[in-house]
Amino acid sequence: MSLSITLTLNGVTRAIAFEDARVTLLDLLRDRLDLPGTKKGCDRGQCGACTVLVNGRRTTACLTLAATLEGAEVTTIEGLAPEGTLHPVQQAFIDNDAFQCGYCTPGQIMSAVGLIAEGRAGTDPERIREGMSGNICRCAAYHGITLAVQQATRSMVHPDTAAKTGDAA
Repeated sequence: MSLSITLTLNGVTRAIAFEDARVTLLDLLRDRLDLPGTKKGCDRGQCGACTVLVNGRRTTACLTLAATLEGAEVTTIEGLAPEGTLHPVQQAFIDNDAFQCGYCTPGQIMSAVGLIAEGRAGTDPERIREGMSGNICRCAAYHGITLAVQQATRSMVHPDTAAKTGDAA
């Protein structure tokens, strides 16, 4: 039995057919749509490496069945910023050395983008750590990640403050 869904993926409306109703969004992205930026970590929704935005909300792609996404808007790390530019969160991760091996970085960035969009990031380190707690970094780059989220929050939510403090991307 063949299934078909239509969704908006990184700003482009796509009709996608697949055979197995059990195909996850993660496997669809990586194996069928050639978008390898979303990483497969634990495959159990516990590490956050596969975090993407679905209808603007942070979602673990490994636990999301592709068949449930009819009409959804999905944003992956590849669609986060226009060609040739960096999203403020991506720039903040670079500025603050918020990665080491880089495996978790796409999921961390997507989670940070979602956290900021939800208005839950703020600049308080404890609040940021709590908001990002669904994303694990085996290299323990948490300090840099927290600094990156602070910088991105200032530049995205309070651009006037960011410019005064030198944090604008």
